[in-house]
Amino acid sequence: MARVDIKGEQHPVSEVFSERYAFVVPPYQRPYAWTTEHASELFDDLLGYLGDSSASVDELNPYFLGSIVLIKGDRPEAQIVDGQQRLITLTILLAALRAVVPAEYAESITRRLYEPADPLNNIPARYRLRPKERDAAFFQQFIQSENAIQRMQGQLHTELTESQRNMYENASLYLRLLREMPEERRVRLAQFVAQRCLLVVVSTPDLSSAYRIFSVLNDRGLDLSYADILKAEVIGQLAEVEQNEYTLRWEQVEESLGREAFNDLIGHIRSIYRRTRRRGDILDSFRQDVIPALHNSRRLIDEALVPYGSAFYVILNAAYEHQDTTLAAKINQTLRWLNRVDNADWVPLALMYLHRHHDQPEKLARFFADLERLAASLMIRRQYANKREQRYWRIQAIIRQGADLADPDSPLQLTPHEREETIQTLGGEVYLMAASPRNYLLQRLDSALAGSGATYDQKVITVEHVLPRNPPAKSEWTDWFPSPALRARWTQKLGNLALLSRVKNMQAENYSFAVKKKTYFATKDGVSPFALTTQVLREQEWTPQVVERRQRELIGMLAQVWRL
Repeated sequence: MARVDIKGEQHPVSEVFSERYAFVVPPYQRPYAWTTEHASELFDDLLGYLGDSSASVDELNPYFLGSIVLIKGDRPEAQIVDGQQRLITLTILLAALRAVVPAEYAESITRRLYEPADPLNNIPARYRLRPKERDAAFFQQFIQSENAIQRMQGQLHTELTESQRNMYENASLYLRLLREMPEERRVRLAQFVAQRCLLVVVSTPDLSSAYRIFSVLNDRGLDLSYADILKAEVIGQLAEVEQNEYTLRWEQVEESLGREAFNDLIGHIRSIYRRTRRRGDILDSFRQDVIPALHNSRRLIDEALVPYGSAFYVILNAAYEHQDTTLAAKINQTLRWLNRVDNADWVPLALMYLHRHHDQPEKLARFFADLERLAASLMIRRQYANKREQRYWRIQAIIRQGADLADPDSPLQLTPHEREETIQTLGGEVYLMAASPRNYLLQRLDSALAGSGATYDQKVITVEHVLPRNPPAKSEWTDWFPSPALRARWTQKLGNLALLSRVKNMQAENYSFAVKKKTYFATKDGVSPFALTTQVLREQEWTPQVVERRQRELIGMLAQVWRL
């Protein structure tokens, strides 16, 4: 067998985006999937590490962006096996920075995005990174080329692929955030990204060895977890005669939750005890905030790990028990909805409140209902990690003070503006939302319509348009919705959507309404498992008036559920 060399080197971003590499995303890779959620978190982290000091950028602590795996020989051409999400997002950030910094810095950034031709070395002019073929032209036109992002602003892109929409929205987000900053800080951020943001580049000349490296880095879990490291430190502080007893207590919590959830618990406990929004990893923060607050290892395990571990088990499994079985069932139903929210930022609040009021189901039912309402609204309105963190931080303070969480001015409650904004979002093009909030609100709505605490255990749940997105000409659809403007007004709205317990059939989308109801929306028994879809089956025609009425009714139902 021929010897395969594996190379691993650490580089700052300015060297990664240089003549050393010409990145290509191969066809077998998944599309670009980072949303504004991911892009916002990266931006917040960078600003956190940049800090507010006036020290020279080259004296700041570096920010580690992780590793990328490449198929690469001696030439710059490099296929990305792992890391395309970070590299594309960094390209977007650099392009946004280029648009808001002085000309001399913009020219320097352009050299990181574009390589001019070098005829002596037979190197053609090329962009440093080429996404998948389907997105490459869009990426060049609206991200990589000079003045691209400025051209992108204000243009309506209705026919974008999901990956192109992510690129467009992330670029818009970065440009907006950067324009809110003073010019000096923009330049400083650009210098920090170029000089002090580091990537480990691992390269090998063939796909099979590159894939093995990728598997080792991502799947084997050889690195110690936060919990493993903390366990050694915490138990090691105890007297030898106590170590066995407290090791058993620690491991009982870990076994009840499972390794992954137990590691999450460590992060949630850190969030409960953290008193400042200190930057750094969970391990450092736990050492600086949690351990000093509890003073010793016994208290940490007895007063934090064990009780919060028990509360976390109840939350994750919707397993609250009380002699008032009606209230217990209501609490567990709400917990099941909370577990469907696309982030876990609400969990520390839930742990705190459940721990403090475990034997008061009336308070718990009211609190979890308010928390689900807030978490759902934040998710649907796409309030990102930084805003969620600030909001939940305020609620933690209120819980500690024992103040009235039901007060209209409590941060647990939605403000009048937030309620109005939520209703406006529900009245918009719901189908074009990110999948998680869209599916959440549709299933939440369906459960309310069913009126019996409906659960959703089907392996497949898809969202379908009743009025097709591209109806056949001279069909009943175009008779009911004769103009493109009328169809565009209603196609993606809540009133035109249904739930199916089957995989989408693109051909079935254009069936006539009667055929669609009989063969696509209904089961073999002629009914649907979803109340939302049952409503559609009852209609005899699907006109703008029907969709408009249904839109009002469905928004009204959600407004009632979430007290909007």
